[in-house]
Amino acid sequence: MDWPSETGVFELGDLALTSGAVLPGARLSWRSHGTLSPGRDNVLLYPTSYGARHPELTWLIGPDGILDPARWFIVQVDMFANGLSSSPSNTPDWPGLVTIADNVAAQQRLLAAQWGIERLACVYGWSMGGLQAYHWAALFPDAVDRIVAVCSVARTAVHNQVFLRGQMAVLRAAPEYQGNGRFSAEPEAAKRAFARIYAGWGLSQDFYRAGLHLASAPAPNLGAADLEDFLTRGWEARFAARPAADLLAQLQTWDAADIAADPRYGGDLPRALAAIRAKVLLLPGETDLYFRVADNEAELPHLARAALRPIPSIWGHRAGNPEPNPADAAFIRDQVRDWLAG
Repeated sequence: MDWPSETGVFELGDLALTSGAVLPGARLSWRSHGTLSPGRDNVLLYPTSYGARHPELTWLIGPDGILDPARWFIVQVDMFANGLSSSPSNTPDWPGLVTIADNVAAQQRLLAAQWGIERLACVYGWSMGGLQAYHWAALFPDAVDRIVAVCSVARTAVHNQVFLRGQMAVLRAAPEYQGNGRFSAEPEAAKRAFARIYAGWGLSQDFYRAGLHLASAPAPNLGAADLEDFLTRGWEARFAARPAADLLAQLQTWDAADIAADPRYGGDLPRALAAIRAKVLLLPGETDLYFRVADNEAELPHLARAALRPIPSIWGHRAGNPEPNPADAAFIRDQVRDWLAG
């Protein structure tokens, strides 16, 4: 790594949540890349996504990458419940639902206290990171110049909620589940089932039809010997490394995501979208099963300054985090760099 980088944990104290509950001893884990300009006008916030931790998402940061640390002061922030920031796995008195709004309010405090940052040049996020970007634009409309929402939306769609609530049910059906988001031990069998269901949603039907999960397919592919190898090493191993309580908590956060839930908008999504002053770049995946192009198309007429540029890919949701896929990465890089320069 040829640029300055620091890591830290910001202590928030007892954090009042939108639910009225309190997250005791709240902590946010973060990592910065690059150099903050004297005018603090080159700040790009990069929140994490579902089940991810910041080291897994640094691949797109670099002089030739999607986010250039020579130009931007990039701050990666770990979402609550990802195991690095406050999570059920490290917080005995976990209060239940912690929303996207709770995350971005905590992030605002971090940026102000740690670096004196009051305005963001951009918030860039994929998936749940994009949910956070959208919330930043709606909840702090005077503090954000641009956002990039990659494979994401302003409000979690009902079809997406059907998937999320199914996955919640898988975890809660485990014999180890004790209620209130807690488990007596890690529900290994339930997490294996959880992972296999997830595999059917994370990539598209077209991806599987092309056999791109297999090493025998044309490059780029995901390198599995066969389907069982793919499900075991590609999906079960990933979710086995995450505490079930954290996975469940972040599912609840995702399910409840809605920029219009703030009292100033009263549940009116068009009103919340119209209040956004930031320039909005929407990069949905053409074959994403969670966040559809049609969802972003419905948002677009209500946004004052926005562009919709679908990623032409059969990689489904993974098109938005295309570490093994140079073509999709190049498309996102070109779109984002043009957007930030414009």
